[in-house]
Amino acid sequence: MIITIQNKSVHASDAGQGIESSKDTIVFLHGSGLSHIVWSLTEQFFSNKNFNVLSIDLPGHGNSEGPCLDSIEKIADWLEKVFEEIDLNNIILIGHSQGCLEALEYSFKYKSRLKKIVFVGGSYRMPVNKNLIDLASDGDSDAVKLMMKWGYEGSKKFIGGNPVEKIIQSSRDISEILAVDLIACNNYQNGSDAAKAISCPTMFILGELDKMANLESGKKFANLVKNSITHVISGSGHMIMIEKAFEMREKILEFLNK
Repeated sequence: MIITIQNKSVHASDAGQGIESSKDTIVFLHGSGLSHIVWSLTEQFFSNKNFNVLSIDLPGHGNSEGPCLDSIEKIADWLEKVFEEIDLNNIILIGHSQGCLEALEYSFKYKSRLKKIVFVGGSYRMPVNKNLIDLASDGDSDAVKLMMKWGYEGSKKFIGGNPVEKIIQSSRDISEILAVDLIACNNYQNGSDAAKAISCPTMFILGELDKMANLESGKKFANLVKNSITHVISGSGHMIMIEKAFEMREKILEFLNK
């Protein structure tokens, strides 16, 4: 699906099914420097379970026109423009990593559209290592290597190679996309207040071995949200939707069907 927001084209994968007004819509939000591709094992699954699915490329990411937005607050406002344009309500937001911050800020500003939220591998604050920011700002490929070192558990197991390297392929991708995202995450400060204000049903999916948003910080995040539920996936690092896609999908489906 291609839509136009502020004279820029926006790409969102809808599993080839379009949007039916009679169905709830799951909106997937990717992490720093990434794109809708990371949800490929997930969106078709939920499309087959009678949900609309929409996996959005943020500005400057994947197939969406840039430039990238440089703050979580700006991304939340941009998401509202997207949802207005396609007249979406009863939204289920599923965010990963940086996408958790975006979902969190969106829920704080525009909660009337939301039905449920699922946070995957995230926290309410995501300070980023200065070395990683510096490498990314310089367009250094070592930034991606560091992300992989901290982000995965047993990354050699992935069929077809490292998915992050397949998305972040050039020095420009690193300096103009990844670095902007990492700085936006590092600068976001409203997470605690936003988490405490959440009123819709909320689920947390956390990786036991996550080094980017560790289990302790994920649990602190969950404790801020009233009546939320948490599922910890054993043996998973940060890229839960790739490392442990099947378990993650089933647990989210259980939550959505309640």
